[in-house]
Amino acid sequence: MAETHVLFVEDDDVIREATQLALERDGFRVTAMPDGLSGLDSFRARRPDIALLDVMLPGMDGVSLCRRIRDESTVPVIMLSARADSIDVVLGLEAGADDYVTKPFDGSVLMARIRAVLRRFGHAGGGEAGDGPADGGLLVFGDLEVDTEGMEVRRGGAPVALTPTEMRLLLEFSSAPGTVLSRDKLLERVWDYGWGGDTRVVDVHVQRLRAKIGQDRIETVRGFGYKLRGQGG
Repeated sequence: MAETHVLFVEDDDVIREATQLALERDGFRVTAMPDGLSGLDSFRARRPDIALLDVMLPGMDGVSLCRRIRDESTVPVIMLSARADSIDVVLGLEAGADDYVTKPFDGSVLMARIRAVLRRFGHAGGGEAGDGPADGGLLVFGDLEVDTEGMEVRRGGAPVALTPTEMRLLLEFSSAPGTVLSRDKLLERVWDYGWGGDTRVVDVHVQRLRAKIGQDRIETVRGFGYKLRGQGG
């Protein structure tokens, strides 16, 4: 089985070297870069399986780097932020990041988060590719079609490009149309959080999904969560 290749972009020498060693001890192959520009060059040259990006980077900040990567690829991205309540967290998620980890972080927490993301993406370093919530077939919700076997989405007959995390989120909604799913339940099912997490991750991904499949397709149920409007919605 091939090693999972991690691109790690961090300007702090101590954090970069220590984290690289920890990742390598855990069986990952790591390319570590000290700034955003070299990180982008490395991404394009090496095409890693997952990218870990610090928010604050010289040359090109992590949010801009994430946006550039997302323009070219659906590779999973985890942002590293020094503050849990920072606006940078939301900016990173809006730029296309799949998750974030707050610094200083415990090595086991980072490893668990990486493996959870890889499982969602069906990578060999994570879990099985076919463990989505739907049983297969074509689901239709108004002008939205979800092919749960081919993992394709069409809106008005035109293909919709979703990241694997967005696809997992849509599969959760489409497996139970009209049913309210709480943010905590979505964190558990989509992000593999076995404990409480930051619900902003859910909110931003729902916003991104709405922008692609229709703003009115996913309804907010205040105080409870979200639900997908049914076939007639």
